[in-house]
This record gives sequence, C-alpha cells and structure tokens, in this order.
Amino acid sequence: MKKKALILACLLTAGVAWADNHWVGTWGTAPQLVENNNNPPSLGLGNNSLRQIVQVSIGGEKVRLKLTNEFSTGATEIKAVELALAKTAGSSPEIEEASTVTLTFNGKAGVTMAAKGKAVSDPVDFKIGPRENVAITIHYGSASSTSVSGHPGSRTTSYLKSGNTTNFSDATKTDHWYNILALEVEVPEDAGAVAILGNSITDGRGSTTNQQNRWADVLSRRLLANEPTKQVGVLNMGIGGNCVLGGGLGPSASSRYQRDLLGQEGVKWIILFEAVNDLGGAQNGVQTANRIKEVFKQIIREAHQKGIYVFGATITPFKGNNYYSADHEKGRSVLNEWIRTTKMLDGVIDFDEAVRNPDDPEAMQQAYLFENDWLHLNAKGYETMGGCIDLNLFTKTDPLADNDEEEPGYEDAVWIEAEDMRTKSVGTAFKLVENTAASGGKYLETVTQTANLPADSVYMLTTSFMVKADNIYHVYARVMCPTWDDDSYFVSVDGPLTSNFVNGLQTASWDWKELINVKLQSGVHKLTIAGREDGACIDKICITANATPPTGMGGTATPTAISYFSSNRHAVASVETYSLSGIRRLASHDSGPYIEIQSAEDWTILSRKVIMK
Repeated sequence: MKKKALILACLLTAGVAWADNHWVGTWGTAPQLVENNNNPPSLGLGNNSLRQIVQVSIGGEKVRLKLTNEFSTGATEIKAVELALAKTAGSSPEIEEASTVTLTFNGKAGVTMAAKGKAVSDPVDFKIGPRENVAITIHYGSASSTSVSGHPGSRTTSYLKSGNTTNFSDATKTDHWYNILALEVEVPEDAGAVAILGNSITDGRGSTTNQQNRWADVLSRRLLANEPTKQVGVLNMGIGGNCVLGGGLGPSASSRYQRDLLGQEGVKWIILFEAVNDLGGAQNGVQTANRIKEVFKQIIREAHQKGIYVFGATITPFKGNNYYSADHEKGRSVLNEWIRTTKMLDGVIDFDEAVRNPDDPEAMQQAYLFENDWLHLNAKGYETMGGCIDLNLFTKTDPLADNDEEEPGYEDAVWIEAEDMRTKSVGTAFKLVENTAASGGKYLETVTQTANLPADSVYMLTTSFMVKADNIYHVYARVMCPTWDDDSYFVSVDGPLTSNFVNGLQTASWDWKELINVKLQSGVHKLTIAGREDGACIDKICITANATPPTGMGGTATPTAISYFSSNRHAVASVETYSLSGIRRLASHDSGPYIEIQSAEDWTILSRKVIMK
C-alpha cells in the first residue's frame, strides 16, 4: 500500500511539473507564396532532400516542428524529417551526426500537407542550447517547385540534393527557406517570446548571409545574456517588401498579424515595426499614416485581450531613397509622433533616433547604409538598432496600456454607434455584422439597393442628439464602402430625407468620411441616415464642430435612443420633438418638458432631466 502511495505521489509531482511547462517559439519565420525568381533550384523539391539551417533563440530539451503548405495550390508529400545540431550557422551542411533525431507526425514517419494546409510534428526529446544552430532535413515525395510556401529572405543557405539522402557534401545551394514555419520548445511557464512584425529591415536585408546578425538576432543575444530576460525567445516575422495595408510582397501585415503575432506559441510581447513600404508608395503620406495607425490600434486591442504587451518602434529615415518626398516624410513624422505619444502602446523603441543623422534627421547616418540605398542598414546599423532597445521592456509587470484614446479637439463631440440607431422597428433592413475591426465589435451593412428615396423606416437609421453651442457641425461617419457602386447614403438633420444623397464615400478599409455639415443652435436635433446602395458599411457617427475628421474608432459612445416627452409629475402626457425653431410644449403642467434617455437595447429608462419650467 505504501509503495502504491509513493508511486501515486511521484506521478502527481511529475504532473505538476508538466503543468508548469508550456510551448514557446524559439525560432519562426513568416511564410508567403514564394515568387518565381525565388523558387527552388531546377533540381526541384519533389522526391529530393532539403537541409535547412535555423538559429534558435532560447534553448530546451523537448521540441516540435511546424511545417506549412499554406500558399501552395497542391499537396506536398513529406516522407521523413530529421533534426540535428548543425556545425555552422548555414555556411555548410555539416551536422553533429550523433544528435540526429527522427520526427513523427501522429506517430507516422511522414505527412502529406493538403493545399493550404499545415503540419505539426509530435514532440521529441532533442536538447538545444540558446542560439544553437539546428539542421532540419526534409525528404520529399511529390511536391511542386512552382507553387511553394516558404520564406525567400532567409539570409541563410539551404542545401538541396537529389533523392532520399543525408549526404549533402556536393548539394545545390539556395539562400531560401521552404515549408518550415516554426520550431518550438517546451519550457517553464515564466518563459515567453517576443514576436516582431516587420518588413525587409527586420527580415535582414543588408545583414550578412549565414552570420545571423539581423537586429532581431542582436536583440536575442542581449536578452539571453541578461539574467532577468534569459528566457525570452525572439520570433522574426519580417517579410521583405511587405506592407501594412496591402500591395507589397507577401500577405499584408493587416491580414497576417493574427497568424504571425497572435498565433505564435508563448508570445508575451509584440513589436510593431512596419510602414516604410506603405509610406514610400503613398499618394498621401498623412492619410496613409493614419490608416496604419488604425491597423496598429486593432492589433493592440486584440493583443491586450490576450494579455500581451505591445511595443511600437519608430520608422527609420529614408531621405536619399526614391521613397522619399516631403509628403512621405510628413507621413513618417505623423506615425512616429503617434508611436512616441500614444497611451495605447506599452512601450516605445526609438529606432529613428538611434540611426538618424543628427545634422539631417530625415536621413540615416551614412555609416549605417547598405549599398548606399538610404533605406536598408548594414550589419553595423543593425547592431545599433538591436543595441538601443531597453531590455526592461521585457520585465514589465505594469497593467496593460489603454485600448483606446480620445483625440484632442473632440471633447464636446457626440459619438454614436451605428448599431444603436437600429431599433425593433427602425433600420431593420440594415444587416448587423459582428467584427472585431469595428467600434463596439459591430457595424451595419446596407443589404437592399434602393436608388430611390426610401419611405419606409426599416431603411432608415434615426437618433436624436444634443449640442451645447450655436455652431457649424460636421457629421462624420466611420465607413467602409469597398467600391464606387456601394458608397452613398441619404442623410438629413432636422428634417425629412430628400432625393439628395451623400456620394463618393469609397474606401476599402474603415475610414472617417464627412456626410454633411450644417449650422445648428444649441439644443436637441435629429439625425436620419438611409441606405442607398447595398454593400455600404457604417460603423460609427461623430458630430462635432471640429473641421478635421477623427481617426481611429473615435470616442466613447453615449446612449443614443433619446425620447423627448412633456409630462407632469404623475404621467407622461405626450411625446414632443425639437427643431431649429424651438421646443413645442404642452400647456399647464408645472414640471415642464424633460429629456428621457432610454437604452437602445432593451428600452429601459436610463435617466430623465427637466430642461424647461
């Protein structure tokens, strides 16, 4: 009996130890559809063997490998995979033979990844130390070499050999990675990883092939050498030529952040350092910067929901490159100022300050230039970038930062959620859509095209609002109208809708557009919006005297279902309305008219206030 109890106690103790461990990414890369000029050599992947080398960040004794076929149009058959410690960081294919382990996938030696699929190996005992080099050898069955998921900017040499072999002495060399996605280690609960969103400057354009000296590598070595941060892994999610908003190489940052940042194992910190390709190709630098801010804000909100800290890195100078113009520089300035001052970020990394020329702050220091392109940095520049980061950011225990921010000049603005204007009988023709990119997580989509002025209230959104002073007021809406065929609304303030409509609101992503401006007296007014073209989406309303449209998700909305009644102390006598001509009152009741504010969701009375006696 004592022997059984002792065994049970040991098992329970072991179970506690296991529960205290978790998976953390020690190496990873951001995949994309490999461009034609970066596809595998003519030998091809099919029925051949490929050895790829990666340098991990933190160490561990149990690992698992993730593979990807996400961008491939056909299946990829993998017959076997081995891991081994590599003798170099990529300059040769040599390995420590005795360290070799064979991976399995659900207990089998191989795995076939369907088109757009992924695969995760079973965990295996494999001891690796911090910043150790690991060789990943894949033996392919049938596989395409023209529709390949991979990472072109490996800055590391891979080795391709004909047939099923482990001898790569005379292999064909290629400086790209194919199909490998992440290497993860099982480590104590206090260990975690930082995932970095970036473009070619993070991917390492200008660093030295097979020397692993990108700025992210420099940061990793510093973290490991610092006792409080020695368990922090670094995951480089940079893609050369990538854009935040779209149009660059690989999937845009706005579409890939959930996979490359939030989807990584054990992530506790995120660094946002991307925008230069967007700004360099912008038609309007400030507008582009503001749109990038919106993407960053959304990433921050979602990361904070998962308890992840988010740090912003300022965009480095590019004067002298063909990206540069006064307009593009203004966009960079606007974005960098927001990064330095917003209360939403949990910390700031000022790369701009670290590498700019003090005598010409719009340009980089010449000593850091790679091939004099005035955009990318050389190894010395990356050493400076990785060395300027405050390691105390990765020991923070402060509460997470704010999830939103109020804009200056909007203190008296009226903020209205569009979905709050839709009631049990009004606006029901609008489709209610739930989406985390919308304020309050919801927005309304016009689903019925009605080029003619609608008469039925089901096509209308209506609310009353109050302004404090006589002034010209702008009615802005946060809209997403993807094409010119779905970008208009009928709009009215204090009057019936007319055949005039607001057009030209086209925007492929959420943006604030002015619907109307009107001179109003202090008091209560009525806003009516009706859908005109199907596919137009509206998220939020801002009514303000500020002539500049807001950005972001705006301020906090207040209850918008406002009913106006005239009543005595005993009962509601009649519903009253307000107009520019004044207030219509009932006679004889000594309490006077009051405003009754109801909940837009369940019509409960929130407050009443007498406004005239």
